[in-house]
Amino acid sequence: MTIAYETSNAARVPLIERVGVYADALVRLTAGLLLMPHGAQKLFGLFGGPGLDGARTMFETKLGLHPWLAVAAGVIEFFGGAMLALGIATRPVALIIAIMMFYIVFGVHWHAGFFAQKGGFEYPLLWGVVALSYALKGAGHCSLDALIFGDKPKT
Repeated sequence: MTIAYETSNAARVPLIERVGVYADALVRLTAGLLLMPHGAQKLFGLFGGPGLDGARTMFETKLGLHPWLAVAAGVIEFFGGAMLALGIATRPVALIIAIMMFYIVFGVHWHAGFFAQKGGFEYPLLWGVVALSYALKGAGHCSLDALIFGDKPKT
């Protein structure tokens, strides 16, 4: 009597390839969660932030921007960050975040040069590119978009 053992395909795939499918979700989750405190500073005065009144004043006096942009930035960073982290309505939310970040790069930080330590644009540029990548490709299979709409990763 011979017993045949069948090896599953999952066992033959190296571990790095099996966990690699979560890399996009890790970047999306991290980017979204790191945006949220910036919005919380502007909207709610958390984490040493100025709150809504202070943010409006800062946008108008220090940055020369319309005060309503402080509200828009806070909403995009806090609620958009949460939606990006969860992977819900990812493409439009990520596009809005990318547009805001590119506006920040060219409209606020460009004059200070590249390096963030001197008020430069490297940090918002990175976030803008990350957000743009999710606007172009979507959230991937580890997201609420995939759970709700059945998005599958493309091979």
